[in-house]
Parts: sequence; C-alpha cells; structure tokens
Amino acid sequence: MKHFTTGTQVDFVVVGAGAAGGVVAKELSTAGFQVVVLEQGPYLRESDFRHDELRFRDIYDKPYLGQEILTNNHELQPNTFRRTDMDIARPLPVVGYGRCVGGGTVHFTANYWRFHEIDFIERSRWGPIEDTGFADWPITYADLEPYYTKAEWDLGVSGLASASPFDPPRSKPYPLPPLPVKSSGVLFERAARKLGWHAYPAALAILSQPYQGRSACMHCGFCEWFGCEFAAKSSTLASVIPVAEKTGRCEIRPNSYVRRISTDKHGRADGVIYFDGERREQFQKAKAVVVCANGAETPRLLLISKSNLFPQGLANSSGLVGKYLMFEATAGALGTFEHPLNEYKSVQVTRVIHDFYDSDPQRGFYGGGGLDARFDYYPIGYALYAMPPDAPRWGADFKRALKENFNRTLNVFAHTTALALESNSISLDPDLKDAWGLPAMRVTYKSHPDDLQNMAFFRDRALELLEAAGAIKKWGFPVEDATASVHLMGTCRMGNDPKSSVVDQYHRAHDVPNLFIVDGSSFVTSGRNQPTCTIQALAYRASDHIARMARSGGIRSSL
Repeated sequence: MKHFTTGTQVDFVVVGAGAAGGVVAKELSTAGFQVVVLEQGPYLRESDFRHDELRFRDIYDKPYLGQEILTNNHELQPNTFRRTDMDIARPLPVVGYGRCVGGGTVHFTANYWRFHEIDFIERSRWGPIEDTGFADWPITYADLEPYYTKAEWDLGVSGLASASPFDPPRSKPYPLPPLPVKSSGVLFERAARKLGWHAYPAALAILSQPYQGRSACMHCGFCEWFGCEFAAKSSTLASVIPVAEKTGRCEIRPNSYVRRISTDKHGRADGVIYFDGERREQFQKAKAVVVCANGAETPRLLLISKSNLFPQGLANSSGLVGKYLMFEATAGALGTFEHPLNEYKSVQVTRVIHDFYDSDPQRGFYGGGGLDARFDYYPIGYALYAMPPDAPRWGADFKRALKENFNRTLNVFAHTTALALESNSISLDPDLKDAWGLPAMRVTYKSHPDDLQNMAFFRDRALELLEAAGAIKKWGFPVEDATASVHLMGTCRMGNDPKSSVVDQYHRAHDVPNLFIVDGSSFVTSGRNQPTCTIQALAYRASDHIARMARSGGIRSSL
C-alpha cells in the first residue's frame, strides 16, 4: 500500500472515502495523480462484517440496539435539532451517514435509480413554488447520462434496461441481469397489474453474477445496515477503492478526522488539518482539495474553516453554505398475508414502480416519487417497530404474534420529493462541541406542506397496492415532519451564478479555484430521494473535468 508523508505535497487530498470519495480517488489516481484520501472512520474488510443485529444497529441510533460501527457515533459527534431558527436547538441524533472506508455504500440497501430527465428541469416545467429555492440544475440528464453508464459498468449494477416505460434514455444496458424476484416482488407486480401500474425489476448495486473478480450475491438477507461479507454489494470499498490502491498513487488513510481546510495568503487551498487515530493534529499538504464528506459534514467543515479571508466560512461568499438542506422524504404502509413470504432471504428490493414519479398539477401540490416492495426488518427491529398496531406488546401473546407475523409481513415503501427551503440548514451549534472540541452540527429542518401532502398521497398508493395484493391486514405509516435522515442533499448547491450557489457545474467552489465539493450537497433538487446513483455519476463527471483542468494547469499554476 502506498504511503505519503504529510509533508509531501500530493496532487489531491480527498476528504471522505464514501460513495463519491471512492470514485474520485479511483478516477484521479488512475489518471496519474497522487491522491491521499482521509476517512474519519475505520478501514474494515469483508471479514469484519457480521450478521449481528445487536452489534450493527441502524443509523437512527436506537439507544438499545448495538453499536455504531459502520455509521457516525452520536456520542462522539452529537448534533442538535430544531424546527425553525426561532426554536431552541436540542441534542437529538438526526443526521446519519456511513463512517468507514466505503461510507454509506457499505451498508445501504443498494437501490440504484437514475434520476429522470425531469429532475434537472423541474423549475422550468412547473414554475416557481412560493417560499422555496426551487430551481433548475445547471446541467441536464443528457450531460450526466454517459457518467450514469460509467458508474453502472464500473461499479457493477444489476438491472433490466427499459423494463419501465418511464425509464430515461440510456446508452447501454446494465452490465448484469436483475436479481431473482422475491415473494414481495411477485405480489407487488400482480397488484400493480390489477391497478394498471407498471412494476419492473429493481436496479441494484449488488451483483447477480460474478463480476470483475467479485462473487455474486449469496442471498443472505443482510443487505441494509450491514456490510457484505462476499463483496457482492458494489460498495466503493469492494469495487473502486481497491483499483485506486493498486495504482500505487493512492493512499487511503482511515481514522483521520478532518478539522479544517487550510488556505494560503492568496485564498487557495493548500491542504487539510486533521486529527489522526491518536487525536494528534496533522497537516497534509496538497495542490488541490476535494471534499466528499456528505451533505451534512461537508458544510460543517466549510463553516469551521473560516478565516480572515473567508469570515463566513470557506467558499461561502454567497452565504448559502449549509442552506437548502433536503432530507429524505418517505411514506408507505405495511401489510400481513395469509401465507409465509420468506422475505428475510436475499436482497431487500426486487420490484419498483415509477408511475407516479413526475409531479401532476391535478394532485394540487408539487411532488412525485417511486414505490418499492420490501421487508427491511430484522427480528429485533421488527418486534420493536413494525408489528401490527393491534398486536400484543408483552408476554406469551406477544411472542405468538411475532412468530405469526414476522414471516408474513410486506412493506410497500415510497421515496418522495423534498423541496429545498433556505431555512432548512446545517450550521454550527454555538455551545455544543464534539469529542475533538469542534463545534457540533446544528440541524434546522421543517418539511414544506407540499412534501407532507405528497407523502400522504404515496401512503395511500401503498395501501392501495397492499389491498390489491391481497393483504389480510394493512396499516400506513404516519405522515409527519422528518426528524432523521440518511440522504443528505443540497447544502452546497450547484449553479452558474456565484451569488446563488456554492459550486459551479463542475463542482469547483466559486470562491476557491482549487477546492472541489463532490457529494450530495451539490444537489439542486432532491430527485425522488434515491441519490446514490446520481452522487456517483456526478463524481465520475467531476473527476473527468478535474483531471482535465489539472493537466492543463487550469486549477492552479503549480499543479
């Protein structure tokens, strides 16, 4: 493995080794550049992963379930939360993200939707929405399509091209066929057909066949919230990071908690200051910096990196760093069936519906989304959070109900739009500190009324599907303001005007020519809240342009 001394000025230092950071590391190192990747979490291997619900808990930090091994630890990195800036922010574990080499791609469900053409031009199509930052992206689907294709083939994605009549155009099919359909997918597809809707095989970043030296899915059932022991999940840990390391030009440096992006007297980034695994302060020199720390930690890091030249925070002349935060918006319903479904086996999702992907003015509100059929509960989590509402909660009757229902339950889950509001933000808490003495993250978030109406619409569609599928009992999730999110978008939005955006269409900070921000923070709209595919396509596109600029001397004269 390559190792650079901190005193060596490398071409690029990348902050974060997740969905975007892993891609950037591979692309820049294979293009011939020296790259150091600083990841705040550990470097785990397949042998470190276990099917242990008590050890690997979910990202929402239930205090009685396990340890935060793959995700951020809220005891070390607390955040505060409030609905509006008039409220008092109180400690609450709201923000969740992957905290290990590979980031969230290690434990995600692996749904791998492309955005559609409409996602990039919704403002032009539908017009303004009052009190929001609703805007078009500075790029189109056509600009990104080659990079969607590159991501699918480079990482390894299973699916069936054009199976949905709503699919956007594509230049190549998926490299691998879809995963086998499960009971949930069969019931979902039959119900959709009854209703005149169109279920199609889910695109997943999980291998249905051996690919590029990695094994196919073994159908163990532990995808969501767990690492894959077989390297069948196409995390950056299993796919592109090993390629980057093999170049001999890339060092992955785990347990490295970045506290500040350093700038020189001319206002250019010259490296990063970080704490190593022993909490000793280090300085890694670099000719350029690429921040891939996710839509919450990226703005926090920029705000912490304020200086005399950047008194509002680095790259924040617009005042928009941290603004327009978009959380995941979800809805859905659960149903129980007469016969066992065996949903605990294999991948979580095998069928998806996009009939309601686009907005429809006849609904009376902005919003769209997609539906999938899944059962993403494990026994303890199911017993605590997903039992039928009339089931006993204690004793022998509870045990009988758990035994009866666990293998007969199906979840119809919706992924829906979230509007960008300037008031929804990541900022620095004035009082609370993390374990390293840095200002904790303060989250301000309240859903737009259209988001809540859209969620209710999709909950009703989920109940409709369960009815058509023959559920003997069904119940919907409550529709309410989000208080937690793992899809973190919009806090350093992309745009052509430096006054209304943080980065340009190539992810270069308007204020700092050798600083790039490549993660979900650049999103202008939320899409339908399946962001990973688009985050990675954007990372491939950004890397392509960053490499070209570096070769031509367009980043800084010394590169």
